[in-house]
Amino acid sequence: MEPVPHANTNLRRAPVQQRSAERLARILDACAELLDETGYEQLSTRAVALRAGVPIGSVYRFFSNKRALTDALAQRNLDSYAERITGRLAVIPATDWRSAIDAVLDEYLAMKRSVAGFALVDFGAVAPEEDPANAANQRVAGRLAELLAAHLGGAPDEDLSRTVLVCVEAADALLQLAFRTDPSGDRAIVAETRIMLRAYLARVLE
Repeated sequence: MEPVPHANTNLRRAPVQQRSAERLARILDACAELLDETGYEQLSTRAVALRAGVPIGSVYRFFSNKRALTDALAQRNLDSYAERITGRLAVIPATDWRSAIDAVLDEYLAMKRSVAGFALVDFGAVAPEEDPANAANQRVAGRLAELLAAHLGGAPDEDLSRTVLVCVEAADALLQLAFRTDPSGDRAIVAETRIMLRAYLARVLE
């Protein structure tokens, strides 16, 4: 099963050569590192250019400002998340939906604990007011519904899409609590989140 391609719409100009793609990756890597070190308010395009070892013009070639830069980082995170889940689902039988849901949760936790910048920018804007109606969770839910439906041998219908969105919203709130309680994610709250997801999804997937 191949991951569904999604274009990054936050770029002023998409890279067409390998060299440009590598430069863009360095810029996003630098942005992620600086988010961990300084936070969003202190982030600047100049600092990103310096960390990435590229001229400031190279940053502005792709991004108009730091908001566009962090939006692109969020999109890259979502693409990476989808790729990781796709790899996990490839070795899970379509009938074993519980293991599929575990993979979805486990890959998020792994990224939360190890991916630079992810604590501030996972799949959406740093400031909630910059992402009205929590569009990030809707994007994540839509992508997950596509992947799960394909794994189960179909296409996402209205019931599955709604159910996955409810799961994403609920899990997001619980996992925020887990990581506020413990920087590595409170294990008991994570366990309760897993139980909740399995119980709720059983209504649709069994």
